[in-house]
Amino acid sequence: MSSSSSSSDEQPTTRRIRHLTLHLNPPPPQPPPSTINLQPCSSSSSRARKPNVNVTTLSSYLRGNNRDIQEKVFDYFNNVRPDLQTPIEILKDDYRELCMRQLMGVVNEAGVKPFQYVSDDPMKYFAIAEAVGSVDMSLGIKMGVQYSLWGGSVINLGTKKHRDKYFEGINNLEYLGCFAMTELHHGSNVQGIQTIATFDPLTDEFVITTPNDGAIKWWIGNAAVHGKFATVFAKLMLPTHDSKVVSDMGVHAFIVPIRDLKTHQTLPGVEINDCGHKVGLNGVDNGALRFRDVRIPRDNLLNRFGDVSRDGTYTSPLPTINKRFAATLGELVGGRVGLAYTSVGVLKIAATIAIRYSLIRQQFGPPKQPEISILDYQSQQHKLMPMLASTYAFHFATVNLIKKYAEMKKTHDEQLVADVHALSAGLKSYVTSYTAKSLSVCREACGGHGYAAVNRFGSLRNDHDIFQTFEGDNTVLLQQVAGDLLKQYQEKFRGGTFAVTWNYLRESMNTYLSQPNPVTSRWEGEDHLRDPKFQLDAFRYRTSRLLQSAAVRLRKHSKTLGSFGAWNRCLNHLLTLAESHIETVILENFIEAIKSCPDANSRAALKLVCDLYALNRIWNDIGTYRNVDYVAPNKAKAIHKLADYLSFQVKDIAKELVDAFDLPDHVIRAPIGRQSPGEAYAEYTQYAGF
Repeated sequence: MSSSSSSSDEQPTTRRIRHLTLHLNPPPPQPPPSTINLQPCSSSSSRARKPNVNVTTLSSYLRGNNRDIQEKVFDYFNNVRPDLQTPIEILKDDYRELCMRQLMGVVNEAGVKPFQYVSDDPMKYFAIAEAVGSVDMSLGIKMGVQYSLWGGSVINLGTKKHRDKYFEGINNLEYLGCFAMTELHHGSNVQGIQTIATFDPLTDEFVITTPNDGAIKWWIGNAAVHGKFATVFAKLMLPTHDSKVVSDMGVHAFIVPIRDLKTHQTLPGVEINDCGHKVGLNGVDNGALRFRDVRIPRDNLLNRFGDVSRDGTYTSPLPTINKRFAATLGELVGGRVGLAYTSVGVLKIAATIAIRYSLIRQQFGPPKQPEISILDYQSQQHKLMPMLASTYAFHFATVNLIKKYAEMKKTHDEQLVADVHALSAGLKSYVTSYTAKSLSVCREACGGHGYAAVNRFGSLRNDHDIFQTFEGDNTVLLQQVAGDLLKQYQEKFRGGTFAVTWNYLRESMNTYLSQPNPVTSRWEGEDHLRDPKFQLDAFRYRTSRLLQSAAVRLRKHSKTLGSFGAWNRCLNHLLTLAESHIETVILENFIEAIKSCPDANSRAALKLVCDLYALNRIWNDIGTYRNVDYVAPNKAKAIHKLADYLSFQVKDIAKELVDAFDLPDHVIRAPIGRQSPGEAYAEYTQYAGF
């Protein structure tokens, strides 16, 4: 008989007296009752055994096959050129020059050539990006601008002639470039940009024009100081037989030289200004670009999806402006993939610093006994352990995203392209938002020492904050995910097939939306709560209900408000739907990663962490489950209790879990985050001058 059944026989008066007595005389912390199994995997044992985590084995599983190239980056800055490490205090202009020297050093001295991997081996490219970003986030972004954005646009939107002409110069940093999409008045709405590229058949050139101040290209990385070229996104205008009329062919990309290759002087017709000091990432030289009738050869049109012949005839393999635009943006999705993956790298650093410090910092404790570490406090566990679990969950989800992206680059499968587009939008939004919040939590968890610049939370938080905005504002990206979900929902009723990521909805729509099972809604045993099927069912059920109710609400409001008004009326609902779906995908990936792990001890540790991730998320949204009777009150209490105890269990292996990230002290670069507790305070006091 369950504990809830036996307690239900207790008289109300007796139960109230017992509860009051417990409030007045709380017992010391003890393991939960024997009805809760404490094993990382299903078992009838009532006592928890700490998983025997082999850090090397777990780390090898996490880091995969690209550890060597990351170590090459780390070794360069630690042993070859330690003088290139970023100091804590540095002026903006000095920082920009240092960041440029860092990039030149990695590429031309250390011999790490990221550009060759952008298309051919994305997993290796993103591994380099993670390592470089761990050394300095500005350096990571500057590398991304050069190779993923500027270089990626040339090889993904151009054709063989562009690759042959520009590849080597981009690869060796001779052709430093920019990615000029965002304008002063337009960011997320790329189809609304106003810069114009008009074809002149008399000279066989395009004329690039900024028609008004709102069309000035803004926040363009590499533009203020170092860039020599820019991929400029503009509306392609073709003259007609009537010389006063031009045809708008939609947004296309053009290679526009902005500085002289030899003198580095700004070229005629190009105006460049500095966007100035920013909240973070001040090693990146963001600038603003205005074009006053700048002429470029016709060959500078990146013509993979649309071309103009010598006589001004437009041709394209795609029939409409919207399809060409979608194909263009689809080829640029690598930026979002990289940001999601890099954001997890930032979260690993922050979690490592906060958890290591929480293990060595001792404060208070039982009377006349030694002080205890602050990680022994339930409140600290509540802050940090679900975050550590999320870090692992995000790692496996973003690794899977990169694998999908690499497969997409090889096959160009239409369904996979759509899948990666939606998944990258959702993961980039969800992960970067979570990391941004977690950086503040980590700072607070380290008290006053977290406020010291040398311990990095300030710079990590400031540098990472913009991840929520560039490569697509997070709120806009979540709307894309919601829109894709609704499209898939409509396809179901037309007899169509679901895209890969949405497969679970096929079953969800038929099964989960029926009345919740009154028996399973009351099951509260640990074997059930830690069963991946229960966890996935709960996540999928929530997404399915949100999707169905969103569709019904949109249909209702569309009758009176129109489609745009209905969307706006339901916007918060749609954002919640998108987040719910992404959480489901993350959990699915975590469960699959555990199954694929070859080491039994690592599997046990990962299962424990995964259970904490799942149950913590369910508890955080317990109101939703209670409102529809998916979870009965006694089961909700059991979920809460078990989630708390799983945090306690994860705490016991927290050191091993962060050590498995395999981030050396010279990469962490925070005295309170050193691996050796004895060295942490010693380095910190030395920094202060003692």
